[in-house]
Amino acid sequence: MRVKNQILIVLIALVVGLFNLYCGGSSADGEDRTQREGDSTQVAGQDSIKNDSTKASTDENAKKKRDQEAIPVEVTTIQRGTISDYILLSTNLETEKMTDVYSRIEGMVQEINFQEGDKVKKDQILLKLEADEYRLAAERAKLNYLRQKADFERMEAMFQKDLLSKEEFDQAKFATQGLEVDYEQAQLNYSYTRIKAPISGVIGDRLIKIGDRIQPQNKLFTIINTEEMIAVVYAPEKELGNLRKNQNAYISSDNIPGMRFKGWIKRVSPVVDPQSGTFKVTIGVKNQDNKLRAGMFVNAHIIVDTHEDAVLIPKTAIVYENEMMNVFVVRDSIAHKIVLEVGYQDHEKVESLKEIDAGDKVIVVGQAGLKDQTKVKIVSERKIEFALRRSVKDLKGI
Repeated sequence: MRVKNQILIVLIALVVGLFNLYCGGSSADGEDRTQREGDSTQVAGQDSIKNDSTKASTDENAKKKRDQEAIPVEVTTIQRGTISDYILLSTNLETEKMTDVYSRIEGMVQEINFQEGDKVKKDQILLKLEADEYRLAAERAKLNYLRQKADFERMEAMFQKDLLSKEEFDQAKFATQGLEVDYEQAQLNYSYTRIKAPISGVIGDRLIKIGDRIQPQNKLFTIINTEEMIAVVYAPEKELGNLRKNQNAYISSDNIPGMRFKGWIKRVSPVVDPQSGTFKVTIGVKNQDNKLRAGMFVNAHIIVDTHEDAVLIPKTAIVYENEMMNVFVVRDSIAHKIVLEVGYQDHEKVESLKEIDAGDKVIVVGQAGLKDQTKVKIVSERKIEFALRRSVKDLKGI
């Protein structure tokens, strides 16, 4: 009986111990769980802050990346102006007025007043010959004439009194007139010792030197009048109806960039060469600042028609693709590719007939390889002045 009680007491103690052990462990676990949950909440908050910061940084980097993706370009603002349709022909310049200078008498060169390249005016003395011989001849002719004139006056008085026959009077009269002519000829020869410029211009050639004995057949100088020159061109037969006298034109030269020289049609030949199918056109040229020279290779632009208020596109903005002219117009930082419908054009600009207007900005640097609808960034704007912009207005009134 005592043994059973002892066993029962042990079992009860065991159950109580297990119960206490179970309850204590649950409490500890709860505390641990609470601690872990608190730690998790703190970590989650830190992660949320970190994620927000990362997102902001990512957005900023994306914005910078988008900005970096914009292609830097240079643009110009489109303007309106004048442009002409013309016939372009090439030739060498000639002088309309050029003369070779000869002496009318023979003699020895005593003095030379002008050299090659010097400007000279009409009637200025180019050179002098030794004149003593001609001066003495003139004085001798003068004396002979004056003596004969005095004799004739006495004979005329006698003829008035019928003291001299008509035949003798006529002989005296003709002798006097002959000596007068000899005197004038001697004076003229004396004046020829001073050789003068027949026209104004520039000395092209000087072919003599001091001490030379010259003859009338010897060429002394060549004088070129450079104020007005001519360009002789040969136009195709199909242009015969488009060209007329006094029609405006201008001359340009690759050796004088950015300049053009006023011109006009002076002569149009009505004859067409059957072999070449061309006709001769002579263009007069105003030699501004004396920059043009005889023999210079030039381009002659004969103006056929003019548009006064045209939309002008610089050729530096054009991208050629499959024989088409394209430009990129910047609108809202986007480059729009536009195929040009071209009107008149010259070597530096073209006329746009539609889709582009004054004030639009076209890309002039950076458009090579650019695609339509590409985002661009304007880094600078260039102002383009066309060298031949006022080609027609300046030519009016010639």
